[in-house]
Amino acid sequence: MKIAIPVEGDRAGARVCTSYGRAPFYLIHDTETKENHYVVNEAARQTGGAGIKAAQIVVDQGVDALLSPRLGQNAAGVIQAAGIAIFKTQGDLVEENLRLHAQSRLEPLDEIHA
Repeated sequence: MKIAIPVEGDRAGARVCTSYGRAPFYLIHDTETKENHYVVNEAARQTGGAGIKAAQIVVDQGVDALLSPRLGQNAAGVIQAAGIAIFKTQGDLVEENLRLHAQSRLEPLDEIHA
């Protein structure tokens, strides 16, 4: 399974970014191999439509789940249309959220904002 998380940096120890569409990077974690790689969010500097473009970047990575503190309606539509499960992060520690997800302790993200 592949999991995406919006993050502030492209190194271990980076924190979860509170803005999905404007996150500088997305961490892609493979639960089988335990490998991480970082994808630059080219949409972060867009003046409009960043959420939709950012969502397509994540969809293109072939992820199965997205862990995020919040998500806009347009981005959520793209993510959900691709069949990707969306979970609400707890705090800003990436490793903790990956652990909670593995233990099925993250709630679905149902607070989608306009």
